[in-house]
Amino acid sequence: MDDDLRRVGEAQAQRPAAPAPGVAEMKADEPAPGLAAMRRPGQVQPARRRARWLVALVVLALLVAAGWWWAAHRPTGPATPAAATRGGGARFGGPRVQPVSVASVVRHDVPVAVTALGSIAAANTAVVRVKVSGQLLAIYYTEGQPVRAGQVLALIDPKPFEIALEQAQAALARDQAQLANAKVDLARYQDLVAKEAAPEQQLATQDALVKQLGATVQSDQAALDNARLQLSYTKVVAPISGLAGLKQADLGNVVNPSDASGLLSVAQLQPAAVVFSVPEAQLALIRRRMKAGDTLPVQAWDSTQKVLLAQGRVASTDNAIDPSTGTIKLKALFPNTDNALFPNQFVNVRLQLDTVHDTLAVPSAALQRGAPGTYVYAVAPDGTVALRVVKVTAADGDIAAVQGDLQVGERVVVDGADRLRDGAKVEIIVPDKSAKSAKSARSARATLASAPASGASN
Repeated sequence: MDDDLRRVGEAQAQRPAAPAPGVAEMKADEPAPGLAAMRRPGQVQPARRRARWLVALVVLALLVAAGWWWAAHRPTGPATPAAATRGGGARFGGPRVQPVSVASVVRHDVPVAVTALGSIAAANTAVVRVKVSGQLLAIYYTEGQPVRAGQVLALIDPKPFEIALEQAQAALARDQAQLANAKVDLARYQDLVAKEAAPEQQLATQDALVKQLGATVQSDQAALDNARLQLSYTKVVAPISGLAGLKQADLGNVVNPSDASGLLSVAQLQPAAVVFSVPEAQLALIRRRMKAGDTLPVQAWDSTQKVLLAQGRVASTDNAIDPSTGTIKLKALFPNTDNALFPNQFVNVRLQLDTVHDTLAVPSAALQRGAPGTYVYAVAPDGTVALRVVKVTAADGDIAAVQGDLQVGERVVVDGADRLRDGAKVEIIVPDKSAKSAKSARSARATLASAPASGASN
């Protein structure tokens, strides 16, 4: 029975399936009914997708336009000082109050000055070398301390030179005795020849011998003088006055005149010279002032430009302009009585060329530069600022001489001007104590700079 059922199933499987009603009448290239409407979840037709993107862009554009209109037309009230201090105002002169620091316009004598980097040079520098060879027995100077011209600095073993001196003295005494004896014989021969008791030839020979011994005595005297000179060279003396440098040889060493470094060096620091360069455009004024006999004061400042090291005057100019830099070298002399300046020291040089007297002056920090040129912001009584174009005629550190539509006593912005524009509203803030101290230091420096510099001796 199982075999019969299996055969019936196989026969049904091999029989072709009958087509569904109506399918045979469908064309082969036509899709089945309802197939176009069938799609997977999340699948969107291209036309509908583009429509959705277009709607989104339109909505976004409307939102941006509405935000711009609201920002441009929203009502704004006056900003509070606290908000202004916190920087709540617009950066470039918005409707909010801007905090600023101010200073008053004054009348002041402003020096016309040139700054440069200079190098200290000693008036004279001497390398002390020994003049004779020998063992160094003593050193009589202290390194880095002043020495005087002619002061004994060191001692070389004098024994060999004392012996040479004694030998020269003995040779001189011997030849002097021979000369004296020859002169006695010459006088005897002269008497005999006068009496015709001796030939004249013998007299001539004796006369030549006297002259020869006389020359020998002169040579012995020169040798004696040289021996004394060599003995004096055992005492090494300072050729000039100045500061002694570090020793280049220790006690017990054998020193020679050919030693490259010598025994020590002495630098004359009073006066000290400073060599610096200025633009060639200033040469005409410098030459005119020097020709008129005017003193051109020069100041030497330290590397931080906060400590005044010395004051002096221009002594001379170079004889040619450097074509590669367009500058000319000047030499200034400083008394340097306290030895504050050392050779090869770099200093900031400030040369005062002239002074603009009784001129309008503002702090250099108040000057702004832009499309209008050089200008300042003047604070009006109603708390607004006005842009005033000015011309800078001279500048000296933190102060500048100006010409323009300014009055003495007007206040100009010195801090916070980068956030302003003409007509902006401002709030004046008081600087802290550190700023006041810095301002006092600048004022003291300007007063010191305007004082006449002391001359330096040649």
